[in-house]
Amino acid sequence: MTPAQFTSSLTFMMALAGLTFYRTHLLSALLCLEAMMLSLFVALSTWTMHLDMLSFSASPLLLLAFSACEASAGLALLVATARTHGTDHLQSLNLLKC
Repeated sequence: MTPAQFTSSLTFMMALAGLTFYRTHLLSALLCLEAMMLSLFVALSTWTMHLDMLSFSASPLLLLAFSACEASAGLALLVATARTHGTDHLQSLNLLKC
């Protein structure tokens, strides 16, 4: 395993662990999701650079576009949750009351 692969997989696993263990605020969950997407972007970019194939060169940009859409949807949900419930604590959210 190369150092770049190790670093990207370690970053992804740390972000996944952060998402698993620190779920008190919606903002921290969104930040962990963004860290996961960033590590996937870096891993996919280095993978396409090592392959030297032009057919896979658009894949990192497509992943980055989906990541931006996910971030905007998450931020909209954060704002809507903060306006309706007054906080972004995940424990205050209840699907039965919505």
